[in-house]
Amino acid sequence: MGGGTFLSRQLKTNEDNGELPDVQEMTVDGITLYQALQAGSAVLQANVNEVNALNVFPVPDGDTGTNMSLTLRAALDEAKDIDQAPAYEILRRVSHGALMGARGNSGVILSQILRGVARGLDEKATISAADIAAALREGADTAYKGVMKPVEGTMLTVIRDTATVAERAANLSDAQAAMKTVFQEAQASLARTPQLLPVLAEAGVVDAGGQGLLCIFEGILAFASGETLVEHWSEQHTAGALEVNPHAHPPEEEQYGFDVQCIIQGEALDVDALRDHVAGMGDSVLVVGDAEAVKVHVHTDHPGEVLEYAIQQGDVSSIIIENMQLQYQEFLRAAQAAQAAAPADVLPSDRVASYLGRSETVSDISVVSVVSGEGLSRVFESLGIDAIVSGGQTMNPSTQDLVAAIEEAPGDKIIILPNNSNIILTAEQAQAMAEKTVLVVPSKTVPQGISAVLAFDQGATLDENYAAMLSAIQQIVTMEITQAVRTVQVNGLTVQKGQFIGLLNGDLKIADDDLSTVAKGLIGSLLVDEYEIMTIYCGQDISLAQGQALADEFQELYPDLEFEVIDGGQPHYHYIISAE
Repeated sequence: MGGGTFLSRQLKTNEDNGELPDVQEMTVDGITLYQALQAGSAVLQANVNEVNALNVFPVPDGDTGTNMSLTLRAALDEAKDIDQAPAYEILRRVSHGALMGARGNSGVILSQILRGVARGLDEKATISAADIAAALREGADTAYKGVMKPVEGTMLTVIRDTATVAERAANLSDAQAAMKTVFQEAQASLARTPQLLPVLAEAGVVDAGGQGLLCIFEGILAFASGETLVEHWSEQHTAGALEVNPHAHPPEEEQYGFDVQCIIQGEALDVDALRDHVAGMGDSVLVVGDAEAVKVHVHTDHPGEVLEYAIQQGDVSSIIIENMQLQYQEFLRAAQAAQAAAPADVLPSDRVASYLGRSETVSDISVVSVVSGEGLSRVFESLGIDAIVSGGQTMNPSTQDLVAAIEEAPGDKIIILPNNSNIILTAEQAQAMAEKTVLVVPSKTVPQGISAVLAFDQGATLDENYAAMLSAIQQIVTMEITQAVRTVQVNGLTVQKGQFIGLLNGDLKIADDDLSTVAKGLIGSLLVDEYEIMTIYCGQDISLAQGQALADEFQELYPDLEFEVIDGGQPHYHYIISAE
């Protein structure tokens, strides 16, 4: 991009009189705003590994920093070819780029912050200090609205606290002092996160998403002060980090309600006003489009209220109303009846063969699945998946990646399997952006995704398949074994760096120096009599022979269980074990 000025030389001392300008005189044009965001991106990128390496659970695949950095870089790429533009146009481009490039929960929340900032600065050709304060407030409010169940002690808290102080700092007479005050509050807010979220205090860390925001603010402040960006972020600003997933579904049975989707067509549609109004009607709200066409998606208990409002705004088409709770309950009754009549000795390989031998009738429903590892990809391909998006624990796909897979899939109705709790929100964002009818089955693990695929029936409707797959993922228990990347106290366990650790449905349960001991301890924590089949997926560093030896040990301990060993090839995790 072309050059620009931040007042005179990025708020550096005025060369004529050695004084700083008054904050009320501070204005930032579009190009300078872009350069400030570039500086924030540079500091974040320089510290990606540090942010990734720190997590409540000492797993080796933390990706909060990566997701936030890639999201911000995608946002900036959207406006990189603009030489001159007003601030609001730059922010519109940046906001759209963040929306499409968002990865993981932290990236999606960052995209919502940027969307709110763009909304708060709409039609502003240049930006004053007061405008920046208002934009941060709108960014915080938008991010909170975008999360179904906001959790305090996360990056949401940090952006809200920063916005509050920015509003006070806008009245300071010294612009550099005002911006420094905002940054210092972000530091203080981040340091307070363990007081708000006990799991952080136990692990001795702070929120990783909040630390990612602090990196961005650090770069912007350095740019505003005319400083040269250093390669590594100053250690005095680093206090540890944690990505807390505010979108994780509770373990108890969920109430699904109604999934409502429609397209509103008209003239001079106010997308922001539509989004604000719909946000008050339910959860999982995504409203995207322009002045002529807007796509609406919301989970609500009152679908008629949503449609009545939509009709008042313009011509409504492509209406979809899914009674998810009723479908789920009806399917459970049918599944229970079928289970009572089915033979008890069906092995996983038999179920795969049955699936592959289903009717040759071509379905208008396609299944898109996120998968990591060559072995697991082969498993999903063998089950007839229409499109595989590469990704998982170590690399979350972007909204754009999922939208592209949706549009390329042959069916005009799509079911997405995220297979990772950190991809569900991105999948829901892709759902709203896609032109096809899309439903997201919130699978949090690979075994849940495989179970969902096995429940898919070509001859069934979209609603029937959705309900069946929802039920299937709730029948699976997932165990994962990896190695700790640092010493930590969590869940009442003292974990030493390098030890093998076992997670049960995402919760850390056991740590030991011996891999077999951890595997046996995980299975021993289950009520084994409630399960019939266990499938062991070997990671990229585990041979099938090693996996089979482990299965043989299990077989001696639990002779009534059936065991199957599969080459998963997944990175970082030595074993992923499913029980059903």
